[in-house]
Amino acid sequence: MTVTVTAPASAPDPEQIEEATDTLAQLVDYLRTEPPTADVLTLLAPLLDEDDGVPMLLSDVLRAAARAVATNTEPPRSDVNSVVTTLREAATEIMQWHTLHWEVRDLARATATPGDAAS
Repeated sequence: MTVTVTAPASAPDPEQIEEATDTLAQLVDYLRTEPPTADVLTLLAPLLDEDDGVPMLLSDVLRAAARAVATNTEPPRSDVNSVVTTLREAATEIMQWHTLHWEVRDLARATATPGDAAS
């Protein structure tokens, strides 16, 4: 019998998180230049992907953080419980944003030229 042991996930360092937020800030700056709609759609599609886009990932991050804090705070404290509850509520709200991927698809169809509609 073979037993597979999975190594715990390694934590990204704060610099990696900062790089991700810097990339999002760069995207904001670019979008403020009012680029063509096709360029906007190309950038929004992965950002709002229904499976691993920012809304789903951020929701998962907040939920996992809430669980980690709740699990590692002994004894339970009301001030910590309040923050955990807020993180979970925010995760639920943000997860609802996952439907934005459908809006991006609708926008792509609405702005497609007649020749593009067939693809």
